[in-house]
Amino acid sequence: QVQFVESGGGLVQPGGSLRLSCVASGSFFNIYPMAWYRQAPGQQRELVASIGSGGTINYADSVKGRFTISRDNTKNTLYLEMNSLRPEDTAVYYCNRKVANVGREKNWGQGTQVTVSS
Repeated sequence: QVQFVESGGGLVQPGGSLRLSCVASGSFFNIYPMAWYRQAPGQQRELVASIGSGGTINYADSVKGRFTISRDNTKNTLYLEMNSLRPEDTAVYYCNRKVANVGREKNWGQGTQVTVSS
């Protein structure tokens, strides 16, 4: 089974920045669209940003202009550069393939906690 290992989270003040990384096991990485998701306390997991195998990128409206997704297929690694962080960005962040139904996906890593607070 494919495994995802996320890292880079932490505590940051509003307006600060963080860079998340996700290393994926297996040989599939370069052929699939990949995505970052997040889940805040008491909320459903939501799509934050996605990047296709050819580089097509999409963002949730709430993060447009502040977050940048990228991938390095040679390292099986997905990145999320987060700038101008807000308290409402506080959540556990996960990476995975871009899936049609987030709620039905069962294979998740441990995620990385991002807390934006003064």
